[in-house]
Amino acid sequence: MSETEGTAGGDEEVPVVYLHGVCRRYKQGESELVILNGAKLALWAGQSVALVAPSGAGKSTLLHIAGLLEHPDEGEVYLMGTATSALSDLQRTMLRRTDVGFVYQSHRLLPEFSALENVMMPQLVRGLSRSDASRRAEEILSYLGLKDRITHRPAELSGGEQQRVAIARAVANAPRILFADEPTGNLDPHTAEHVFGALMQLVRATRVAMLIATHNMDLAARMDRRVTLRDGQVLELD
Repeated sequence: MSETEGTAGGDEEVPVVYLHGVCRRYKQGESELVILNGAKLALWAGQSVALVAPSGAGKSTLLHIAGLLEHPDEGEVYLMGTATSALSDLQRTMLRRTDVGFVYQSHRLLPEFSALENVMMPQLVRGLSRSDASRRAEEILSYLGLKDRITHRPAELSGGEQQRVAIARAVANAPRILFADEPTGNLDPHTAEHVFGALMQLVRATRVAMLIATHNMDLAARMDRRVTLRDGQVLELD
């Protein structure tokens, strides 16, 4: 499959995210470490894509650039067909708030707030009223099987429950694209299955595009596409 083909909901004319000729290099003493070297990747609405590659290959870097957290040294990141390289930091921040969601290996929940309040937070930052944010947060948490846990703080939740709250927080503002960096890496296999199921459930229900960096080949095999990083290039697997 080429970077401009789509499957499983990829019938949109324009991909949600398109990386074109992306390069990223880091200085390492006197030498230069090339992480991405002309990488290309398209992600389509409703499509789940697994990014599988060895540690140090640049998976997190690719996610950060695609999610507008880092600038590429060369190349372009298109979001819904719009080039983002010339956007100001404020414009990039606004796009991340409205169109991009992130789930990390560590849930990064705010310990002093309840599950409900953690999911409300990005909505309040966006400008929603407290009542609207609370209603939507409760709907998402209930959808993910956490209706009876919404008043609990992170320390009172299991690891799988905490990660499902993190997923709910990531999709609270109805993003177009969801990035997940080893979201099941700290979980036992049974709990990882539940968290992965929650992610796939959301993709099907909302048609969000999803890119997951993972070492779990069993989970990767159940996604629509699998890609890897080799010599700074994104390559399709299978």
